[in-house]
Amino acid sequence: MQNLIFILMVGAAVGILVMALALPVFGESRQARKRLRRRLRQVATDAGEPESVSLLRERYLKRLSPLERSLEALPGMERIARLLRDAGSQWIAYRYVSMAVALGVAAAVVGSILTDSGLLALLFGGLALAAPFFKLLSDRARRLARFEEQLPDAIDVMRRALQAGHPFSETLHLVATELPDPVAVEFERTFNDINYGGDMRTALVGLLERVPTVTVMALVTSIMVQKETGGNLAEILEKISRVIRGRFRFQRHVRTLSAEGRMSAWVLVLIPFAMFLLLSFVQPDYLPVLTENEAGRKLIAWSFGLMIVGIVWIRHIIRIRV
Repeated sequence: MQNLIFILMVGAAVGILVMALALPVFGESRQARKRLRRRLRQVATDAGEPESVSLLRERYLKRLSPLERSLEALPGMERIARLLRDAGSQWIAYRYVSMAVALGVAAAVVGSILTDSGLLALLFGGLALAAPFFKLLSDRARRLARFEEQLPDAIDVMRRALQAGHPFSETLHLVATELPDPVAVEFERTFNDINYGGDMRTALVGLLERVPTVTVMALVTSIMVQKETGGNLAEILEKISRVIRGRFRFQRHVRTLSAEGRMSAWVLVLIPFAMFLLLSFVQPDYLPVLTENEAGRKLIAWSFGLMIVGIVWIRHIIRIRV
């Protein structure tokens, strides 16, 4: 039992540390994305347009059976489908949720067999149930980071195509054919939205809904303003590309300077567990003082809680929003 609790604590600490430090240091926070979504809704309302919906996804859902469509209409499935889309996954929302539930149930059953404890079985099941969604959030964050890194190259392709005389919709198609995923996939969706008869403004708002970042907001806003007021779009795109590249140079510089903080977090979190293992082999008589005594168990619980607080605090310090 003691070894099992120790393993669970190590797994939880390492998992939280990975989620806190392995994700990109930069990127918009949840509050920033909420502000972007509110701005999107305001733009759509001011223009008298409905909220953008991917035409390709609608066509795909129409090929599902009535039972599958009803499962996709369950509460929360729309949000899961949006996360899957942003993460670049081909899973359907109800299938992903079903997989996570099945994984949680299987882990709970295995935990009950191995530990003969209902509480630990529920803990195993909850961790297994949450693991796919944590991975989904991690994949989404990494994909958005890759998109922003590729965006300056995509803007350069659009600028050169405009200077060569191509129409704006064709520049989106050129980005989709010349650059890799994820920027190619998102620009292809935008091109298809326009090519299937959609309005350009709605298609651009759809791109921003799928990639809710400040850089994409600047790109979409500049294109919309240019279409309404006129001007040299190629020159505007060149300036935006230069600003985005400068932003990334600054981000990489700060990430290098914050590497010491991330390494300190790994060391501070893993040292207590390493000492526990070392003492279990060198001086095993020391450990029962903590594991078998009520005050010792409370001390372990408080230490573990303070460790989680420390991880969150270090994440807050090294995460710099630009």
